[in-house]
Amino acid sequence: MRLLAVPNPAPIAPPGLAGIADQILGWLKWGVLAGGVAGLLICAAMIIWGRRNRSATAMEGLAGSAWVLGGLALASVAAVLVGAFQV
Repeated sequence: MRLLAVPNPAPIAPPGLAGIADQILGWLKWGVLAGGVAGLLICAAMIIWGRRNRSATAMEGLAGSAWVLGGLALASVAAVLVGAFQV
């Protein structure tokens, strides 16, 4: 008995949609980078302002910076993660 191979075509963008998709992804990447820089600067300011007698503010800034760095790390490997789950 002979089994036929299951077709597995590569992903192809619909006609005329590749440029638009690339532009939207570029905007999203820029937004994530701008948000990451702003988030880290805000967290740094919270740590600085909370240095004396406002330790809760400093702790919130430190915890927030971990979340910002985690989000930036996830954004930087987004394409790799999506590619890993392709069938």
